[in-house]
Amino acid sequence: PMSDTPEINRPLSPHLTIYRPQVTSMFSILHRATGVGMAVSAFLIVWWFLAAASSPEYFAIADGFLTSWFGRLILILSVWGLWYHFCNGIRHLMWDMGYGFEIESVTRSAWTILALSVVLTVITLIIA
Repeated sequence: PMSDTPEINRPLSPHLTIYRPQVTSMFSILHRATGVGMAVSAFLIVWWFLAAASSPEYFAIADGFLTSWFGRLILILSVWGLWYHFCNGIRHLMWDMGYGFEIESVTRSAWTILALSVVLTVITLIIA
């Protein structure tokens, strides 16, 4: 029976309330979040195309949403998320090849990718 088992004092499993956030963990979470965000953006784009194929009235609704201030904000964040995810994916490929594992290199590459994703987003918005 379970009552005969002595109680063992084991440590709690580590989680976010125990660990102090680090650059690597925050950028890893951001990479995952941008992946999810791109999936949501893909649904919005498909919705826009389906609305365009359905009727002028339905397209007006979808286009009205996507061209509103909120829709534009979503699209701008989607472009940034795409660039961030792309650049961070290249960083992960470099890690897969064994490059850039030094602490200074990891931190520097994380901030570089963040800055590069912002610059590429601005360039994309200027060109578009």
